[in-house]
Amino acid sequence: LPLVESGGGLVQPGGSLRLSCSASGFTLDYYAIGWIRQAPGKEREGVSCISGSGGTPNYADSVKGRFTISRDNAKNTVYLEMKSLKVDDTAVYYCVGRWGACSPYVSPDDYSYWGQGTQVTVSS
Repeated sequence: LPLVESGGGLVQPGGSLRLSCSASGFTLDYYAIGWIRQAPGKEREGVSCISGSGGTPNYADSVKGRFTISRDNAKNTVYLEMKSLKVDDTAVYYCVGRWGACSPYVSPDDYSYWGQGTQVTVSS
């Protein structure tokens, strides 16, 4: 499953960004798609996930109330809307996938498919 991210960039604290994840030639309908990030010198952290069937997404406590994950199956795309961004949100964000439902804590080890990553930098 070739996942491709887009939408990263540089933004000031308090700003917003929207990341997108798509897969050319494959339908994402039956895959759980999530986002995992890794900041310099830190371990990978599960951010959010939405199951193939939809349902209630998972969010890390650190992003609850600020990030929203959604999917548009007609466009074969999953989005991560990020608002009220903080310096601590700076990281490479990876789109990840697995068949069926999300794992409970968006653990990196639970996802077989990874995109190449997109850099998000929050800085004044």
